[in-house]
Order: sequence, then structure tokens, then C-alpha cells
Amino acid sequence: MKECQGVEKMSKNTKQIAQNENDENEEPQTLLVGYVRKSNAGGALKVSINSSAFSDCATYSTSDGQVYVPLIINLNALQRVLDGERAVTTVSQFIDQ
Repeated sequence: MKECQGVEKMSKNTKQIAQNENDENEEPQTLLVGYVRKSNAGGALKVSINSSAFSDCATYSTSDGQVYVPLIINLNALQRVLDGERAVTTVSQFIDQ
């Protein structure tokens, strides 16, 4: 798998959230690709993906030839966003080491 790159434009605060989530949950190392927040109206989730990071992410193909980018969102962190305890959480990709 090729690692994601190109997230330099994302805020330091969002990068710190990604690192904190990795540290808190003792999860495998991930690379920040974007973030998720609740819409102002509250009826939807807004997913923002850094286009440079996304285009550089690892992909996989299914048997029918479709190509996908495997991304992850921590469920506990997402629930805190939904509950209003946090404003944002991260969208990441696992880093193969």
C-alpha cells in the first residue's frame, strides 16, 4: 500500500486531534486525510477530505474492477461529535509499516 501524503495544508489543531486519537486508543499508526463535523443544521455529517492527501492514498480493487480508498473514522470520536462534545474528528488511513 502506498502511504497518504500532502496534508500539510490541514490545521495544526486537526493534526493534533488525529495524534491524540491514535494515542488515546492505542490504535495502529494512521495518516490524516480529512475531518468530519456535524452540519450547522444538525441533520447531516460534513466530510472534508484534503484532495492532495486523497489522491495519494492507497487503494484496493474489487473483483469487479472497482477501485476504493479505505478510510477510517473512530466510532467513539464520531459519537462525541454527534453528541456535541467535540466539534470535529478525523478521517484517516492506516499506514502499512
